[in-house]
Amino acid sequence: MEELNAQAEDPAFWSDQKKAQKVMRERQSLERAINSYESLERDLEDCVTLIELGEAEGDPDTVAEGETQLNVLEKDAQRRSVQALLSGEADGNDTFVEIHAGAGGTESQDWAQMLTRMYSRWAEKAGYRVSLIEESPGEEAGIKSATLEIKGEDAYGWLKTESGVHRLVRISPYDSNARRHTSFASVWVFPVVDDDIDIEINESECRIDTYRASGAGGQHVNTTDSAVRITHVPTGIVAASQQERSQIKNRAIAWAMLKSRLYERELKIREDKANAEAASKTEIGWGHQIRSYVLQPYQLVKDLRTGAQSTDPQGVLDGDIDQFTEAALAQRVTGASVEVEDVE
Repeated sequence: MEELNAQAEDPAFWSDQKKAQKVMRERQSLERAINSYESLERDLEDCVTLIELGEAEGDPDTVAEGETQLNVLEKDAQRRSVQALLSGEADGNDTFVEIHAGAGGTESQDWAQMLTRMYSRWAEKAGYRVSLIEESPGEEAGIKSATLEIKGEDAYGWLKTESGVHRLVRISPYDSNARRHTSFASVWVFPVVDDDIDIEINESECRIDTYRASGAGGQHVNTTDSAVRITHVPTGIVAASQQERSQIKNRAIAWAMLKSRLYERELKIREDKANAEAASKTEIGWGHQIRSYVLQPYQLVKDLRTGAQSTDPQGVLDGDIDQFTEAALAQRVTGASVEVEDVE
């Protein structure tokens, strides 16, 4: 920390803006870590003092209050310890979350919409800003796909382990015979690329299409081809935006998303080379389910990688996914594996 402060005080330090910004981000990260530790230390001392005071005065209510605060502090400390693991190259960045319905028509499209809501609620509870960049409505209900942009500190780091296939088991509200259905949707999380990260894209290798935005928007939506879709032909990666009324703004957003997708692809290639086993864990495909959400005949959400589970599916679908993201992050760092029986 002292070395970083010394660099910042050097007059020549700011001559290289990119290097200076990188150092300042590192400094801010270290300051946050130190402040977090000191805050936990103070809160722990307060809890211990409160309990000791209650015991000295024979006041069980004060002791109980201190123990309650201590339990809350324990959970906070656990989350902060996981947050300390967010040291990847892009972990501190904002993130895009892309959701696609699997095969199964209305059932899977409804499930994709439920997942979109889940991540939106999670982000709102975490104090992040959420924007709907693109959405393709289903024929009868739900959505075929959606892209969220979530802005906030460590947004990508917290959500990066959510990429994969998510499975829902429930009694279908669309089935007049009340039969149990299994639906699939895929989630792809990739970081928003900082301005100082240089991603070269050959425009001649890209196909740009414009189309009419779907959803709300009144007469403008019906008359203007404002939405933009960019396809990177060599990789097949597609980025689309219909968030803005202006085609120029949507084009800029789509380009930014394409850069982010290509950057995430490069990060994954590096990870796969460094750890072949990690590649099999993080591959996105219909045979690579990471989590099951069972609503009937019983209530259970189980992560198939870490064994983490919850008997409150509604709470999870309302955005309470921290126990799953924390367990997956810890597993990625430690390399520990678990054998978990799938849930039907």
